[in-house]
Amino acid sequence: MKTVLITGAAGFLGSHLCDHFLSEGYKVYGMDNLITGDLQNIEHLFTNEHFTFYHHDVSTYVYIPGKLDYILHFASPASPIDYLKIPIQTLKVGSLGIHNLLGLARVKSARILIASTSEIYGDPLVHPQTEEYWGNVNPVGPRGVYDEAKRFQEAMTMAYHNIHDLDTRIVRIFNTYGPRMRLNDGRVLPAFIGQAIRGEDLTVFGNGSQTRSFCYVDDLVEGIYRLLLSDYHMPMNLGNPDEISILDFAEEIVKLTGTSQKIVFKDLPEGDPEKRRPEISKAKEILGWEPKVKRADGLKITYEYFKTLDHDHLYKNEHKNFEKYFR
Repeated sequence: MKTVLITGAAGFLGSHLCDHFLSEGYKVYGMDNLITGDLQNIEHLFTNEHFTFYHHDVSTYVYIPGKLDYILHFASPASPIDYLKIPIQTLKVGSLGIHNLLGLARVKSARILIASTSEIYGDPLVHPQTEEYWGNVNPVGPRGVYDEAKRFQEAMTMAYHNIHDLDTRIVRIFNTYGPRMRLNDGRVLPAFIGQAIRGEDLTVFGNGSQTRSFCYVDDLVEGIYRLLLSDYHMPMNLGNPDEISILDFAEEIVKLTGTSQKIVFKDLPEGDPEKRRPEISKAKEILGWEPKVKRADGLKITYEYFKTLDHDHLYKNEHKNFEKYFR
């Protein structure tokens, strides 16, 4: 049985990756310090004999007993609200954390895949964004703590690949959505749906002409899995190139939820990218991958999930269910 360590396992993407690898017959070690993750995302796995959870911060050290075939590093705050609130922890997990995990991969002779992001392109001057584009990033702006942490992760990973011949993979993830997202994490899709469910006006920043491209989580997880098992070690974009303006997207959410609330406009936050769309020809050619779930279908599934959330998730989202597991 192959073994895999997934950091950030209690987060949105990490929890879906745990599900996928277990379904493929792997023994899964999940690790999370729960600073932004939620144990409810993985509580259904606690009775699975092939799943082990470690409540741990990878920025300190990382140890896993026995053999380890693969490591997926997805531990990091990934939303503006989170990394603006905890900037130092964001920088540490992207520097100390990746250093610890690359060292573990070297000791275990394991292949490691790191989660990078479309944010490494900053507010891009090239559209759509190809892997060869180096980006337009403000290192001292409000988003710099996240952008530069991810750029450092890529540089450190390539250094270990080149100097220590470590088997590495780098995925640049564009906007992804689906069940288990947090409603108040500052990202546009859960913000819109949360506002609609709570009967609040939908907030569009700027004039709404800025664009995003949304990929459903199942498609992304399949792409990550294929990249891990491929022979490609350079950075690769994964996302859905179906681009839409934020204003048009808000109107889609109004139609989906049937809300009677209006769309209101506020000032655009500093550093908010004007354009975001992945160029995915490498993923198509090398992995035979492209998104299959249409946005309308994925949004329906996501909306149904959000409607099941309890009061704490809908209004405060502070509930981590921590005491239930660690008394």
